[in-house]
Amino acid sequence: MIKSMTGYGHAQQIVHGRDITVEIKSVNHKFFDFSVRTTRGYSFLEDKMRNFVKERVSRGKVDVYVTVLEVDETASDVILNESLAAGYLRALRELSDKFGLPDDITVSSVARYTDLFTVRRAEKNEDEIWEDIRPILEEAVKDFVAMRTAEGSRLREDVLGRMDVITADVARVEALSPQTLTDYTRKLRTRIEELKGDTAIDEQRLLTEIAIFADRIAVDEETVRLRSHMDQMRLMLDGDEAVGRRLDFMVQEMNREANTIGSKAQNSEIAHLVVDIKAEIEKIREQIQNIE
Repeated sequence: MIKSMTGYGHAQQIVHGRDITVEIKSVNHKFFDFSVRTTRGYSFLEDKMRNFVKERVSRGKVDVYVTVLEVDETASDVILNESLAAGYLRALRELSDKFGLPDDITVSSVARYTDLFTVRRAEKNEDEIWEDIRPILEEAVKDFVAMRTAEGSRLREDVLGRMDVITADVARVEALSPQTLTDYTRKLRTRIEELKGDTAIDEQRLLTEIAIFADRIAVDEETVRLRSHMDQMRLMLDGDEAVGRRLDFMVQEMNREANTIGSKAQNSEIAHLVVDIKAEIEKIREQIQNIE
């Protein structure tokens, strides 16, 4: 099943004293473009996450956000700088003695000097942290891929519907094309008779002119190729591979055939049909810009 390049996924879990949240979202992009934002101190996860996501996503601008909150109090220690604390106490007592101030030193008053304390976090085991985060990332990616698949299904149905419209228009062009030649032959013969009066018409010359005109307005090759392009696109849309760029190429080829038919059109109804065909092709082109 084809996938859209637009999607969102989310997962959250508390593991080994860490509240871990993973969000992943993507928008259209010509290639695979990956970026990750993590809680400070967890940037070592970037390469692992890139490789994990790249195995499951072929194309799109993918942004991953990882938030890690330490909920286990044992994960960090507060260290007192004893020599600095002693220096503060001496200075405070000296201040009290020298200026006759009351000695109201308490633990809470000294604790306001934040440089007395250092928060030392437990050493991170990168492999263990990755093993904790990986299943949460996997859950978020599954959610993300499911959304892209659902959107891809809607895109597929829209594109198929528009190709059905084009197929009907092409059939009408093919039906009208012989009539164009018949009308031209009748008009040419009438015009020659008007100009020559009673003089006999050179049938061979007339047939040559008709053959030249028929070759100039013939669109059977273009309509056959246009149908072939749509058949190939239907096969791609029913596959499981990333086909966005191939579909884009096929749409360019479809547009080329439509332009050629339009340049050969000698019938106003065919000309209008070509306009409708090109309009549908443009809508298909817009849709497949979203396909992975």
